[in-house]
Amino acid sequence: MTTASTRAPIILLVEDEPDLREAVERHLSSQGFTVVTADSLAAARAAAWEYQPDLLLLDVLLPDGSGYELCAQLRATTSAPIIYLTALGHDRAVVQGLEAGGDDYIAKPFSLDVLTARVNAHLRRTGSSRWARIDLPPLHLDFVSGRVTLEGRTIKLSRIELQLLGYFAANVGVGASQDELLKAVWGDESGLPTNTVRQHVSMLRRKLGLDAASPFELVHTPDKRYVFQQVRFDN
Repeated sequence: MTTASTRAPIILLVEDEPDLREAVERHLSSQGFTVVTADSLAAARAAAWEYQPDLLLLDVLLPDGSGYELCAQLRATTSAPIIYLTALGHDRAVVQGLEAGGDDYIAKPFSLDVLTARVNAHLRRTGSSRWARIDLPPLHLDFVSGRVTLEGRTIKLSRIELQLLGYFAANVGVGASQDELLKAVWGDESGLPTNTVRQHVSMLRRKLGLDAASPFELVHTPDKRYVFQQVRFDN
């Protein structure tokens, strides 16, 4: 596949296990991607600066530190999608990764075909949001800059969280099932953990501060639909 700039998308693969790193690199290269590899945080930082990758595949447990740490650092300079490749599949690890700025995670062991599908799904969304901006006062979403404000305060969201909130904001009061959200936001639901939507919705609620005083609420209805709605209107 190619991007609008005609060059092959650059993927930075950060993985310290040689066999897995080589297998993933070989497979993604065969699919037309340019793959740059690193086996440590130090090497990854240098590669990210040099190659400006379009997407990162990031192991969590690295010999010189945590992938979460690297993700948080890179978020200051790049909006490229970051997908964790990790054996840490429990909820606390997932939440920590998303809070650090990651967009997605794939639990080891994984299918190379599923990995490719997830990479393609994220790259399809990069720089091509369905909306440039959504204004739903006091909520404002700018998909070009990635800036989100609610009642004047800036909300820091990952790319997936921004896409998810954008879908909700564009469909206020309508609601969507888990399958509908997976198709609309993630692009390809195959191989995704069953708690993917629940984890990201929970993170959105927390970051937006959707408590009793909030002008919005995000509820899960008895018929198993997620509904985002405005409950207070500001002049």
